[in-house]
Amino acid sequence: MTETVPELLAELAALEDPRMREVNERNGDDHGVNLGKLRAIAKRLKTQQELARELWGTGETSARLLALLICRPKAFDADELDAMLRESRAPKVHDWLVSYVVKKGPHAEALRVRWFDDADAVVASAGWALTIERVAKSPEGLDLAALLDTIEAEMVDAPDRLQWSMNHCLAQIGISHPEHRARALAIGERLEVLKDYPTPPNCTSPFAPTWINEIVRRQELAAAR
Repeated sequence: MTETVPELLAELAALEDPRMREVNERNGDDHGVNLGKLRAIAKRLKTQQELARELWGTGETSARLLALLICRPKAFDADELDAMLRESRAPKVHDWLVSYVVKKGPHAEALRVRWFDDADAVVASAGWALTIERVAKSPEGLDLAALLDTIEAEMVDAPDRLQWSMNHCLAQIGISHPEHRARALAIGERLEVLKDYPTPPNCTSPFAPTWINEIVRRQELAAAR
């Protein structure tokens, strides 16, 4: 039996938790659905590209998150993904679109280049997120020194989401590329971005020097075993 969009919207509405919505709204996400329950619905539905497009078209954040879990990443063209990203204002939708769809499709590099210097800081943050992936897994052809130049010049004044992505890129360069580690650490120490970010116990601080040193320490410890 094929489930319809109205039925799924009703199911999602029934899962709304006002307390969870209150917590999510502090981070800009306008939904109150437990993500574990959302994933359970996606597992039941399996991959359904047309249903995913219909759910996306509702504009509802929880429906869009569900759409991203049941879509077929390779079925989107680059312009469609570009349009989807530009209308994704909820951070969780933005993150899942980049992580679960764009990164798994054939247009990741073309969109990375398209988004990297976009005038919209939220769109640019997606370009930086894709760059982080390249820095870690396929850095060939990237000018890491130039990336560090840009981070050094622009990160302090960048809007929050873009700043977060630039900071992650800074840390990733320092972690993955020992030849650039000293400079990455020095940039982080001088700029002090996220130095005082509240970090729960047993979690690594997003302050780049702390982040770099901790992950490198773990890698060296693992290699010594």
